[in-house]
Amino acid sequence: MTELRRVVVDTDTGIDDAHTLLYLAGRPDAEIVAVTSVYGNCVEDDAVRNIGYVNALLGLDVPVARGAAAPLAGPPRIASAVHGKDGLGDVGYHRPLPAVTEESAAELLVRLGREQPGRLDLLALGPLTNLAEALRLDPGLFTRYRSVVLMGGSGPYAPPGTLLMVDANINNDPAAAAAVFAAPRNEVVMVGVNVTASTILDERAIGALRAAGTPVSTFATEILEAYLDFYQNEWGRRIIPLHDPLAAGVLLDPSFATAWVDGPVNVLSDGFMSRARLMRTHDGLPPAFRYASAPPTRVVTAVDAPRFVADFVEVLSR
Repeated sequence: MTELRRVVVDTDTGIDDAHTLLYLAGRPDAEIVAVTSVYGNCVEDDAVRNIGYVNALLGLDVPVARGAAAPLAGPPRIASAVHGKDGLGDVGYHRPLPAVTEESAAELLVRLGREQPGRLDLLALGPLTNLAEALRLDPGLFTRYRSVVLMGGSGPYAPPGTLLMVDANINNDPAAAAAVFAAPRNEVVMVGVNVTASTILDERAIGALRAAGTPVSTFATEILEAYLDFYQNEWGRRIIPLHDPLAAGVLLDPSFATAWVDGPVNVLSDGFMSRARLMRTHDGLPPAFRYASAPPTRVVTAVDAPRFVADFVEVLSR
């Protein structure tokens, strides 16, 4: 029997974040324990409203805590061009503020970790500001969670001449990300754009979701249009990568990851943007410069994309 994973989700609730909540709720081996909001795909106020909307759709009654509206330093970058102004593709849903805890997101993360040590997994889908603020309250936070799985990072250095998607969650708060990768932990797993870009929800899969006709699958396809409008500029087709859902998939079923490397991750800027990278070249060598030591992070380097996409579609079509 598959072991139940009890998951705390930290999310900047955009389109693929909403898909991730739907996926987790549909998997029999997952239980969503709490959800915390953060800016990123949309402003934090929309992120928490979107959590409320998705939870209501799912009939999910769990604690919701409000988190950071901006990075540790500087103004927030909001991905309205990708997810729509409201984060859910501007379809026009009525999204009242849900009931929220008196605790901040950081305080809730700390309390849950202390109350249930070793029993919870933390899934981070947005900028890592809430996690960094929680680490300020409890530097041993990650030792209290069974694992911390995050969607973000760029894997090891890519082969020369290879381009990667923007590492938005890291770039939105590089200082927070640096604190996360330096923190002591049981296990931190990085599911980065180096692998999420390969998990494509193509025209046939989108058609299958639409044809299922359930409230969940209908919502999942309704919110896709803004996302498809953005990604058609990348590939010339109306298809999308399943960035955040893949991180949830790897958390629940590590066999979706077919290769990984354990090693130090640093957050570095090239003057234009910041990325979190495993301090290894594509062929496994150290980089040609000094880098900061850090506890080992499990960095996913390859995934079974067809099997994950098929599972995602099947779960959301039930």
